[in-house]
Amino acid sequence: MLFPKNVACLVLPLGLALVSCHDKTPPATEAKAAPTAPADPDQLSLNAAQYRAAGIEEGSFERKNLTTDVQANGVVDVPPQNMASVSAVMGGYVVRVLVLPGQHVARGSTLAVLRHPDYLKLQQDYLQSCARTTFLTQDLARQRILDVEDVGAKRKLQQAQADYATERAAQQSQAAQLRQLGLSPERLAATGTIVPTVALAAPIGGYVKAVNINPGQFVNPQDVLVELVDRSDLHLQLKVFEKDIAQVKVGQLIRFRVPGQGATAPEHTAHVFLVGKAFDDQAHTVAVHAHLDPGAENLLPGQFVAAHIQTGNQRQRTLPEAAIIEAGELSYVFVRVHQTNSGSTFRRLKVRTGPHENGDVGVILLDPAADTTALVRRGAYFLNAELSKGAGGDED
Repeated sequence: MLFPKNVACLVLPLGLALVSCHDKTPPATEAKAAPTAPADPDQLSLNAAQYRAAGIEEGSFERKNLTTDVQANGVVDVPPQNMASVSAVMGGYVVRVLVLPGQHVARGSTLAVLRHPDYLKLQQDYLQSCARTTFLTQDLARQRILDVEDVGAKRKLQQAQADYATERAAQQSQAAQLRQLGLSPERLAATGTIVPTVALAAPIGGYVKAVNINPGQFVNPQDVLVELVDRSDLHLQLKVFEKDIAQVKVGQLIRFRVPGQGATAPEHTAHVFLVGKAFDDQAHTVAVHAHLDPGAENLLPGQFVAAHIQTGNQRQRTLPEAAIIEAGELSYVFVRVHQTNSGSTFRRLKVRTGPHENGDVGVILLDPAADTTALVRRGAYFLNAELSKGAGGDED
């Protein structure tokens, strides 16, 4: 059968179009394989190149005698007798202040000068009492003479004795009040000169901790005007938790630092001289006091300290600090579990750290391992970072 040329021309492109459409049919989409979760989240592998780049050094535990210690916090303190809060015996107005905070003062030196009309009245009363005592002394002598001569009445002698004793008691009381003010009753009686001011004297020698007054201010007897601290007997007052107090004994060495002085603060030493016998129910601690060793003279009362009380020596497993990953109460180390020419496999083990000494750390394994286990002694931080981001030995 013959077709027209134009019809043949139409059939041929149509067939090509069908073939073309058939060829463009998309192939079946291949399902992507889901990533497989690692079999062990504490295990990772490094290829040989990664192992060399990390600078990993391996080794085993070393058993050393490390000093066991008890951690404690506290403050630098002084005994109560080395601190003084100075107040006025009688209220008055401040005339002069002669000291500044931080200044060293000797015992008995003048800290401030006060004035008040009551100071004048007390001196006046004392002088008048002295005069009356003199008169009553003479009158009592006359009555005794008359009594001996049986001229005077017994009643007059008894009255003279009572008047003299009463006035003498008042005189002694006023003299004691004058001494408390820092005035000399003997000098007042000898000269008869009344002074308008009194000096506030230092009861102890030491450094001025605080000055709470200024000229013109009225002060009451209950006000603390100046605070003094004698630093000649500095010591530590530490708080030790009840679970540790049984290990603390008199004479033990304490190493401590003052965190407020920065990371480069020097280490000081002290020795326990008193372990408290009273328990703080709220803080669950017991107070421990220690004398400072030479070299801590520049410390100030009230400074916070972080201390380690050395309670003994114990032989234990140790690793260098670079081998341990600190993670709160628990820490980790890495152990090699497999090695080939192409790479190595490591596993993370849980440990609890003990005392630190000269770069070595005592460790207590929470996962069992022998002393000869191949451990990562350097490069643990690199392995931990790779483990955290999921890196493995398949990566070049």
